[in-house]
Amino acid sequence: MKIIYTIFILVFIFFSNNASALLEIEVTQGVESAMPVAITPVDGDLPIAGTLLESVVFSDLHRSGYFSIVDKKNYPQQKIQLDQVDYNRWRNMGIEALLTMRANSAAEGKVRVQFELYDLVRKNRALGHSVTVNNDQLRKVAHKISDLVFEQLTGIKGAFSTRIAYISEAATKNSKQYQLQIADADGYNPRTIFSSSKQLMSPAWSPDGRRIAYVSFENERTEIFVQDVSTGKRTKVSSRPGINSAPAWSPDGNSIALTLSDGGDPEIFVLDIESGKLRKLTNHYGIDTEPAWSPDGRFIYFTSNRSGSPQIYQVAFGGGSPKRITFEGSYNAAPSVSVDGKTIAMVHRNDDGYRIAVLDMGKNTFRLLTDGVLDEAPSFAPNGSMIIYSTRHNNSTVLSAVSADGRVKQRLRLHKEKVREPSWSPFRR
Repeated sequence: MKIIYTIFILVFIFFSNNASALLEIEVTQGVESAMPVAITPVDGDLPIAGTLLESVVFSDLHRSGYFSIVDKKNYPQQKIQLDQVDYNRWRNMGIEALLTMRANSAAEGKVRVQFELYDLVRKNRALGHSVTVNNDQLRKVAHKISDLVFEQLTGIKGAFSTRIAYISEAATKNSKQYQLQIADADGYNPRTIFSSSKQLMSPAWSPDGRRIAYVSFENERTEIFVQDVSTGKRTKVSSRPGINSAPAWSPDGNSIALTLSDGGDPEIFVLDIESGKLRKLTNHYGIDTEPAWSPDGRFIYFTSNRSGSPQIYQVAFGGGSPKRITFEGSYNAAPSVSVDGKTIAMVHRNDDGYRIAVLDMGKNTFRLLTDGVLDEAPSFAPNGSMIIYSTRHNNSTVLSAVSADGRVKQRLRLHKEKVREPSWSPFRR
């Protein structure tokens, strides 16, 4: 039987008014054999900074589902100086890894953060670093610590320092406001980069994480914009007659695949960003939409109803006849490709609703990952371990995440807002 975790982590922000209101993170399912890990109380002369570091790292590691954080009251040692770990006492409790952190005052009002990770099985210090930062960088440092610990213990590169983009919808008395927002991967520090009273859709990160392409109805029609995340500079890249939708960046960042109708049936095109030249990739009387690139740029996957129902197809970047790749059921759409190109996440409909599923193209196996009624818009984390998506929950729309193997599930809910169409950023360069 799988171990079910339910935890509501209420993390308060000590150093930034921009950190947003409360975020509710619910880990609804974890790995059955989660690794027991201990995190000792943060030492040092800055207790508030220490509390923040501990809460963020605890939240990151716990919500990954890969670790079971052991209750502090059972620790054989509460505060540990460097290389003073009693390995036998810790291992006798069944704990496999121990994380210690310190936060001390540094020159010019900065904070010196140190951490050590001890491998209690091999009885050695597996990892250790120190860094001096400003107060407002503490959350970033905490996420980085989580990344390093996660990679050391799992062999998978951590993605806690990445970001997500999504569309939020807030209703006022007489209208609705749509916002394109970016936030930390745990939902904190949300920042609105564009706002409109008209619908916004389909945010997509550029490979370098510096730009986002999206669809806007601000001019009473679908148009595609590219916006610089830092400067806010916007460029309209497609405003042709008919449908302009579903932008997807090429791996080299030089092109965008998109859906255009331009007076005819919706087809997949490739737009060269620099020259503005368009190349038509599909040509069929059905609806072709929702393109997604393979990581090597050789193929584009897309949704088409050319077989009579929505299914996912593959077409070479250079063109040619599309190849159908999904055959499980009558509805598969919205492909998202894993970083290694071996797995495609999608929306699959069955008798119970719309669920997130994955197709392992190497093994040709198909697996349902979620059990919601309306799960949509899957997006892989840059390390391929998790998939974020939007789902219906308590008469609202929230963000959820599931591991690529379905063993880890979590829910992120931003209070007082509906959020949808998440897009997970690449690793920061």
